[in-house]
This record gives sequence, structure tokens and C-alpha cells, in this order.
Amino acid sequence: MTPTLVRRHHHLHHVSPPHPDVRARARDWAEIQERMLVPLYEAVYERLEVDSGTRALGLGCGSGLALLMAAARGAYVTGTEADPQRLELARERLVPDAPDRGAQAARAQLLGRTPRDVADPGRPAFNLVTAFDPHSYADGGLVSALAEAAEVSERSTPVVLAGWGPAERCATSSVLRVASRLADPVRARTPMPRGWRPCGRDDLEELAHEAGLRPDGSGRVACPFGYADMDSAVRGLLSTGLFDAAVAATDRSQVEKELTEALHPHRRRDGTVWMPNVFRYLIALV
Repeated sequence: MTPTLVRRHHHLHHVSPPHPDVRARARDWAEIQERMLVPLYEAVYERLEVDSGTRALGLGCGSGLALLMAAARGAYVTGTEADPQRLELARERLVPDAPDRGAQAARAQLLGRTPRDVADPGRPAFNLVTAFDPHSYADGGLVSALAEAAEVSERSTPVVLAGWGPAERCATSSVLRVASRLADPVRARTPMPRGWRPCGRDDLEELAHEAGLRPDGSGRVACPFGYADMDSAVRGLLSTGLFDAAVAATDRSQVEKELTEALHPHRRRDGTVWMPNVFRYLIALV
């Protein structure tokens, strides 16, 4: 079922910002959207046997859920995140600031914006690097971040890169097309990040080669996107930032309307929204 096209008008007045409240947006990410990739985190940690001997660096760690899961396995974790609101939420989750935060929180190190921010010569080098959310590097900075991460990691450290699986295996791909279609007037300046498009066969491998990494295995994981209701689905997807260019090109109300229409085929009788997806990950070596 194809969403109904809505005629766009170019407004001369000021358009609404991508999100009226950046704190609310970060909370929507932390409370609604971030958990959608839990199966991916679990599959990677199980395959790489993450435990108390792991010293993990999470690039684009969001609000820290993946790192929290690694810490629960005993790993010492460190994260970088460019979004200051998400970074603050990650610090609340991971960095102990009270005696009752528990031993798990004590396994978190400094959180910052880049690998150089969190490198600590007094600690052992990292032996696991993850980049689960390529959208955190929409400005094309992921390759340089991976190069920095390699500098502070042991030789032959596994680096995990992740992205969407084939479009035909990802129900959400039809919804994301709303973002690219509405953003068309500004796509030349703000293209959809490649890591959040359905991956081509060798996209992750090409990214690894650009960063000077050696591919060493891959896998696919089912990551369904499930929401309690339509409002949660819209808020969760908007929190990703993938619709920001569309909001700038039109306005927030139109994006919400067309996003709701695109989600309608995925709404079940009980009001929940469910979209099966497959994500792919690549393991490369420093």
C-alpha cells in the first residue's frame, strides 16, 4: 500500500524546527527508539563473547543502552556521542555519581564526543569497538572516528559496523522513503546518511576499507520495530533525526501527517505498530 502523496507548498514564513524540544527528542530516543536494536547488541556481544575482559569503545553510543548491556556482561565500557542531549542521558545511565549506582555503573569510563576525548593513557587499550548507529555520523565523520578508535585500540581489535539489511527485508524502508521524498529540495545539502539506508551488498565492507580495517565476518539479525501506539511510532522515528531535512523542507505537521499515513499499513488491530526488519553487521579488524 503506497502512502497518499500530499502536495507540498514552499512557505515564505519561518518553518518549525526539526523538534520543538531537544531534551524531549533525546528522551524519545532513549525511551522509545534506542531499544529497537537490542537484538543486534545481544547477537554481537554473544558472538564476540563480551565479558569482564572486554574493554569496549562505543562510537555514537546514543543514550548508552548498548554500553549498559555490555557492562551488564562485566565489560568496561567507554562511549562517544556527538549529540549533547543523548550524551547527558548516557552519563546519567553509566557514570556513577552516587554510592547506590552499583558495580555495573562503576564499569563505565569517561563519555565524550570523539575517541580522542575519551582516550586515557593510564588505562589499557580498547579490545572492542562498536558503531551500531551510523546516523550519529551523518556529517561523514565515521571514517575519521574509526581511524581515531584504531589508534587507541589493541592490534587485531574487532570493530563492529552495523546498518539496515536489504530493503525487501526491512518494512521500515517504505516509511523512511517519506523522509527522502519530502526532503527533496534540500537533499543535495543534507542527504540521508548512507548507514541508515538499506545496505547494498558491500556497503559495510567499503566503509571498513575506507577506514583501513580488514573485514573478518558478518551476520544478520532480526530487529523488529514495535511501538505501543501510533503516537509512539511517530515520536520514535522523528527522534532518529532522519526526518529533519524533511521538516526543514516542509514543516513538522506535514511530516507527522505523511509519516502517520506511511505507518498505517503497519498498525495492528490492537493499536500497536509493528515493522519487521533485518539489520546486518560486519566484524572488521584493526
